[in-house]
Amino acid sequence: MSLGGELLGKAILVTSGKGGTGKTTLTAGLAACLAAMGRRVVCIDADVGLRNLDLVLGMPDAAALDFHDVLTGGAVLREALYRHPQIPGLYLLSAPSERKAGQIVPELFSEMVKALQKHCDYCMVDCAAGLGESFALAAGACDHAIVVGNLEPAAIRDATRTAELLHNQNLKAVWLALNRVRPELVAYGSANVDDAMDTVGLPLLGLVPEDISVIDAANKYMPIILYGQTDAALAMLRMAKRLEGERIPLPGKSIKSRYHAHKISLKKTGGRI
Repeated sequence: MSLGGELLGKAILVTSGKGGTGKTTLTAGLAACLAAMGRRVVCIDADVGLRNLDLVLGMPDAAALDFHDVLTGGAVLREALYRHPQIPGLYLLSAPSERKAGQIVPELFSEMVKALQKHCDYCMVDCAAGLGESFALAAGACDHAIVVGNLEPAAIRDATRTAELLHNQNLKAVWLALNRVRPELVAYGSANVDDAMDTVGLPLLGLVPEDISVIDAANKYMPIILYGQTDAALAMLRMAKRLEGERIPLPGKSIKSRYHAHKISLKKTGGRI
């Protein structure tokens, strides 16, 4: 992997104004899908002091060196990149666990991301939830962004504020990703995807349904795409294809129809799954 050449890859900030939206899980899932599609992907954990992207990626032992070591000259960039043991083309650059985001020099962080863009297709930068120092650090280094939310009113409000701040960053593109969506609420009108898009003011990259397999996979230190063809994994794969420019239809009535089909099947089996 050479560090020479012009900028090639996209640096994508994955952020959320509210905690608990599944932002880190989505970062890992999209990165794993893109790598499985043959792309070179580096995941950067920018949640300084509270890193956990390594766990969700299934790389709990890949944190001997972190990007602070690179920025301070304790390691070269190549040494701090950890290759995923099962997914070729997927790498992790971990966050320091004993520092604060305010202690990281933004200009050096941006230079590091630009260096990575020269030898990968995607840099997926996972920052801390909220709009604090980690958000500012990561946003200043990226040229694209994904705002992760769900259909709860508080999450929509926080996503709207996050989108407003990102408009000042002169990014090439910003998308909304709705995670942990409960199809039954959409089917019965308790939650509306179109209203969420209108309120936040961003185009929809995709939505990921609530899926218990995500929790089980995380507990097993396993990227969701290695868990099997679950609803969440397939949704993330569709989102990854849209990042690649493929014209994949966005979910609309399909999420309702899947829920109603599930209800009908339960009736026919007497409630047995």
